[in-house]
Amino acid sequence: MDDETNDKEFLARRFEEYRGHLRSVAYRMLGSLTEADDAVQEAWLRLSRTEERAEAEEIENLGGWLTTVVARVSLSMLRSRRIRREESLDAEFFVPDPIIERIEGGTGTGGSASDDPEQQALLADSVGLALLVVLQTLTPAERLAFVLHDMFAVPFEEIAPIVERTPAAARQLASRARRRVQGTAPVPDPDIAQQRRVVDAFLAAARGGDFEALLTVLDPNAVLRADAGVLPGAAASRLVRGAHAVAEQVMGFRQLAEFSRPALVNGAYGLVTAPGGVPVSVAGFTVVNGRILEMNLLADPERLGRLDLTVLGAFPAAEEK
Repeated sequence: MDDETNDKEFLARRFEEYRGHLRSVAYRMLGSLTEADDAVQEAWLRLSRTEERAEAEEIENLGGWLTTVVARVSLSMLRSRRIRREESLDAEFFVPDPIIERIEGGTGTGGSASDDPEQQALLADSVGLALLVVLQTLTPAERLAFVLHDMFAVPFEEIAPIVERTPAAARQLASRARRRVQGTAPVPDPDIAQQRRVVDAFLAAARGGDFEALLTVLDPNAVLRADAGVLPGAAASRLVRGAHAVAEQVMGFRQLAEFSRPALVNGAYGLVTAPGGVPVSVAGFTVVNGRILEMNLLADPERLGRLDLTVLGAFPAAEEK
């Protein structure tokens, strides 16, 4: 085995030590698992371009170096995404990619069947969909400063050159982002059993077509965000506000409720709907004070097809319901 092969294997081993962490950073920055994987892959390509093992060994803090690379790539992606939305007049949000776990034995506890260390790293410290939605309202620089400092304890001295600001200015970016997050992102009820009771009541009301029962489990200021992709006659994204309006939307799709099954979605109780055994939507719920305050619904077939739903096991076919 020649030296070049040894060098590449050495780099690959070192990189794998940080892959899960890097994917977590990119996911919080981008809210997209596919884009997060692209950012991580770009970090690997840049590391692999180091010509010799000695050159890689000279990087004093490889984890920090890789985090910086992923942050820069993610920042570029965010800025490009913002420009595309401005040009296409798309909605100012998209439903983030959900991270899904199986609920074992009806107990309400998570139990991912995945042995993938990258997936396990995301699950270990998964961030709620509601927070990811709020992060989208920040400028790319604010989001980077907040994610790196508040979520991963990266010093402002290291954040500053990424956003091309002074450390003091980077601190201000994170401070503005923090105020926005604290003032906007709802804090969900932490008890999964409580979340389950509320969502199960919601599902029972939807299956029974009981409009009044839906209203009792929805917060008066409930919000529904839905991404249906390019389905015929459907907007790419939809934002519905108010319990009455949200309940009306749910009633319009109540025939699908019988095919819904529970799952943990970004650490909270949620639902996956799969008529005929084919997943058509993933719903994440934010339960606050015993009522549903937010629903984030992903129904884009293309994006659903890229999610790893194998952790949920086989879906019941329509005739089995």
